[in-house]
Amino acid sequence: MLSTDLMVDAFERIRDAVHPAVNGLSPEELAFRPDPESNSIAWLVWHLTRIQDDHVAGLAGTEQAWTANGWAERFGLPLEPTDTGYGHDPGTVAKVTADAHSLLDYYEDVHGRTLEFVRSLEKDDFARVVDRTWDPPVTLAVRLVSVIVDDLQHVGQAAYVRGILQRR
Repeated sequence: MLSTDLMVDAFERIRDAVHPAVNGLSPEELAFRPDPESNSIAWLVWHLTRIQDDHVAGLAGTEQAWTANGWAERFGLPLEPTDTGYGHDPGTVAKVTADAHSLLDYYEDVHGRTLEFVRSLEKDDFARVVDRTWDPPVTLAVRLVSVIVDDLQHVGQAAYVRGILQRR
């Protein structure tokens, strides 16, 4: 398999987990938090999508779907358009609310853009240094793997919260 094939497969697996974590839930259920310090399904899926959008757009040199395609306005969250959820405290987590349709549509927009970018890569692109502020410097491949790992952790958390919600 080529590196692009592996990356596409990984991002498709994330997609395969996002939909079951969100499908069929009401906005109230998506906002459910097991305790006041926990993240909701809505926040987890919004955040993993925001991070993927931010990082892949940065790698591609494009504007994020969040702003370019009007998602920030459609969601209408009381947050700055550049906010990805990183470092949110419990009070800010509670501000991230959405319906399943909006969450999944935004996710699909970002997912499509991600696959388009990944499929455009050549073998040598993966070794390109994209961030020299780290030691060792971060390559494009490492940044994509970081996004995949972060997304998988958060979608697993969302699935877990859904399980708690459904067993109440």
